[in-house]
Amino acid sequence: MARPLRLEYEGAMYHITARGNERKKIFFMPDDYEKFKDYLKAAKQKYGIIIHSYVLMSNHYHLILETPDGNLSKVMHNINSSYSTYLNIRRKRSGHLFQGRYKAILVDKDNYLIELSRYIHLNPVRAGIVKQPEDYEYSSYRVFAAGKEDEIVDQNTILNMIADQMETGRNQYCKYVNSGISEEIKNPFEAVYGGLVMGGEIFIKEALRQLKDCNLEKDDISYRKELKSTCNIEEIIERTAKLLKVSIEDIKESKIPQYRKIAIYFAKKNTGATNKEIGSYFKGLSYSGVAKTNERFIKEMDGNKEIKAWITELEQNLSNVKG
Repeated sequence: MARPLRLEYEGAMYHITARGNERKKIFFMPDDYEKFKDYLKAAKQKYGIIIHSYVLMSNHYHLILETPDGNLSKVMHNINSSYSTYLNIRRKRSGHLFQGRYKAILVDKDNYLIELSRYIHLNPVRAGIVKQPEDYEYSSYRVFAAGKEDEIVDQNTILNMIADQMETGRNQYCKYVNSGISEEIKNPFEAVYGGLVMGGEIFIKEALRQLKDCNLEKDDISYRKELKSTCNIEEIIERTAKLLKVSIEDIKESKIPQYRKIAIYFAKKNTGATNKEIGSYFKGLSYSGVAKTNERFIKEMDGNKEIKAWITELEQNLSNVKG
């Protein structure tokens, strides 16, 4: 089974979610929700994390948390294992409480924190449990709406991003959240890249630079091919043309067939694009045409040390200008 990568560093912010095994309940009564909140509070004190928002649903939870010390794995192991032990003892059960590993998406704080916080705070409304987000008891939205200090949630970051004055920020944030009830809002998870990063192109590239290549070579890594990509097709073609000192049209129109082969090879190796997507950039080259061109070129390299050495040098030059 494919497993997600964990990207950890100091100051990273994440959206965390974990679901009950077989989508079954993980919270059965009010005391369970409160106990889980106790574990959040304890983790905050022990590991120095910052929790920006949370929602606890009956069979899953959402957290937006920041790790100043880059210690996400320790934090989540502490929270999930502590709660699992508590519930197993309380309900005299055994086995896994959660469905596999928790899911952690690295979040571009500057561009997605406020939008993501609204989205998870509206989760109980979308599920039809309540009509207004403040009516849901097991959510951090009540803290934002009431303007009270809380031992778990840090409101300052979100509110200060909206306005200089806390009260102004609070009012505007609540209006923003409630506007999502009557209108269809964009799902921020559509911006997730490689199942790992939520952010713009620059943020994604910076995040991917911190991945270790050795991790990406393992076959059981989720979205492995996409995560290995730090360039899109257009960038690959432009940079290949520059390195070969020919025009982009020369490559696209196959005026120099050998150069088109090189561009296709680089696109296959350095982007997450499909054969069909790559083919569309080469004047309608078919899916099978891309695959066959790439296979033939790899055989050419294997049989010709001079070509292989030349491609290795070009590849090195290409990697030097990525990002």
